[in-house]
Amino acid sequence: MKALRTHEVGGPETLTLDEIDVPTPGKGQVLVDVKACSINFPDTLMIRDMYQFKPERPYAPGGDIAGVIEAVGEGVEGFAVGDKVLAGIGHGGLSEKVIVPADRMFPIPDGVAFDKAASILMTYGTNIHGLKDRGHIKEGDTVLILGAAGGVGLSAVELCKAYGARVVAAVSSEEKGQAACDAGADEVVIYPKDEMDKTASKELASAFKAACGPEGANIVYDIVGGQYSEPALRSIAWEGKFLVVGFPAGIAKMPLNLTLLKSCDICGVFWGAFTMREPVKFRAQIAELFDLLKAGKIDPLISETFPLERGGDAIAKLANRQAVGKLVVTMD
Repeated sequence: MKALRTHEVGGPETLTLDEIDVPTPGKGQVLVDVKACSINFPDTLMIRDMYQFKPERPYAPGGDIAGVIEAVGEGVEGFAVGDKVLAGIGHGGLSEKVIVPADRMFPIPDGVAFDKAASILMTYGTNIHGLKDRGHIKEGDTVLILGAAGGVGLSAVELCKAYGARVVAAVSSEEKGQAACDAGADEVVIYPKDEMDKTASKELASAFKAACGPEGANIVYDIVGGQYSEPALRSIAWEGKFLVVGFPAGIAKMPLNLTLLKSCDICGVFWGAFTMREPVKFRAQIAELFDLLKAGKIDPLISETFPLERGGDAIAKLANRQAVGKLVVTMD
């Protein structure tokens, strides 16, 4: 079988398409014939050894997969050969076949395509945990989403609207703003791509405040970080929640006096650790996402698909912040 693997620390250009043996599932495991693997921001970091988890090389990146069970190991119950499943595996997904622990799998609902299924777990899973558990979202809230046109951003827009919130989408271009509007955003703020000086930072803060309204944002959902975080914090409501989700623009240094002035909270959203620490709650949230999918309230936007040999191009496009919606690698 083929697998796109990392052998050394580096960017997506260092990945190689290797021919390797088909693995055999052990106790509590299944072998999945992978049909689709979505690309997520951790994939861009792990191959550079910049993520919290550093798997032993060589390995294939790719954490969210969908496919068909090809073989079942000892002790596996509830799944059988031929079942269509999706799973979050952390890494290994950019392979034609992969071993998956049975307790990390979910059956794919009827009528859901493999590429859509592979785009559910990390993006929508991160957001349902972040918005509900960390942000305590409620109907009527105003939510400012930084990076609202990527895979995580667009799914955050959809979930906020499903929960009855008003959404201000912050993006870097008109095209991305339109994608956010198509997903349900009520307002759009376009922020500059170039480095901002103090004046530009204040202007962006003013734009955020104007879009959020006089009460400010009840939740700031920060998927971007860097120079955009402080202007967003300045637009937060009294006792608002600033949720730290990701840092593609860098790790921000926040003036903590603003948290006192607004009596607000800065909260981390670490979905991967949450799924390990609270597996029962995690599975309940995924079940809720399936219900929202069936009801038509969420629908992953897949802007581009790539063959396995071009998986590195997908990772590069996401790393360069050029993606709108989800990028997915398909195996057929």
